[in-house]
Amino acid sequence: MPTDSSPSLPEGLRIEAAGLQHAELLCTLIRELAEFEHLSDECQVTPEALREHLLGEGRSAEAVLAWVGEEPVGFAVYYKTFSTFVAKPGLYLEDLFVREAHRGRGIGRALLKEVGRIAHRANAGRYEWTVLNWNQKARRLYSSIGAKEMSDWLILRMEAEDLASFACDGSGHGAGGGGHRCTCGGKGQGHCKQ
Repeated sequence: MPTDSSPSLPEGLRIEAAGLQHAELLCTLIRELAEFEHLSDECQVTPEALREHLLGEGRSAEAVLAWVGEEPVGFAVYYKTFSTFVAKPGLYLEDLFVREAHRGRGIGRALLKEVGRIAHRANAGRYEWTVLNWNQKARRLYSSIGAKEMSDWLILRMEAEDLASFACDGSGHGAGGGGHRCTCGGKGQGHCKQ
């Protein structure tokens, strides 16, 4: 059962939608998240990519930023999903991060709640996210608000290079048959050059 024993929030905390002007800042915060998760070697984020895919008109996801006064202290990235069983759109929280000096002050919970409000206003059937199994503090927070760990499900992932190989496997499926064909028009990461 959820409890609401969150610490009192820092004075001056505000959460706002990220815009194009925040590309450099978000890039820095995402790199800090990658370092925290020991995944810096996988982090390829650039301000240009964020402007195109996260902050621009053709974005695939959205972000909110947490500030204490004029200091940026955290962010969350989320996007729409769809559940065939619920037959409704949902919201997926891709990342949530609070800078180390500001952890334990309720900012993570406030970011989680803000994205939850966005999901609720959109009449989402589900609000979902993942957590690293070693991140016990985050797992305790999520449990305290009533989130359930879905132990029956495993996450599967195909990175860009594997996706290019799979999509262009020469099976003749897809674009007209007849052997190995590019399906990305040369624009996909890991573009197949056959």
